[in-house]
Amino acid sequence: MGRPRTPLLDRERITATALELIDAQGEFSVPQIARRLGVQTGSVYHHVDGRDGIVELVRERITEGIDAAALDRRPWDAALAAWARSYRAAFAAHPRVIPLLMTSPVRAPRVLEQYERAVILLLDAGFPLPDVMPVVIALENLVLGSALDLAAPETMWEIADDTATPRLAEALGAIGAHRADRAFDLALEGFLAHARRGLEAHTSARSDSRP
Repeated sequence: MGRPRTPLLDRERITATALELIDAQGEFSVPQIARRLGVQTGSVYHHVDGRDGIVELVRERITEGIDAAALDRRPWDAALAAWARSYRAAFAAHPRVIPLLMTSPVRAPRVLEQYERAVILLLDAGFPLPDVMPVVIALENLVLGSALDLAAPETMWEIADDTATPRLAEALGAIGAHRADRAFDLALEGFLAHARRGLEAHTSARSDSRP
């Protein structure tokens, strides 16, 4: 019998299957992947570095959808805003992967390279080194929280009796369409304004300390 034209098992198929399972149930296991691909569990381990390795492959797959070139823009706040919107869109397509990736250390080199670019962007803008990662992490928390919000029902507050919470009912009636997008825009604008003030304060303090 000749060799099959398509390999029965490779990292690409393992990653795709893991992501399908996560999208469907929020989790995956190596035996589940093996069953879906019609192979023995041990065969999967020949191609990946255990379950943690599969998690990193999934992280890389999602990160491929983020526009890393946005981090080359200037000024820094425009770059962060563009990166944040692309980041949000990539994860909004697979919201169930967020809790899994948020609780696993980042190891994938291609993903770390994006963080490296973000750090360089902020350092070049003049942010002090101790402030750089808090800025990156805060932005990431904002983005991923909003990506989860995009997956939520458009109506998140169900009021059976308007008279019990009349002002809440009034506010919900006034919010209009695209609730999650409007909330994200507000949060992103506030975050960037705070970061700008911090940078300005640092720059001013450095100027005042010079002889």
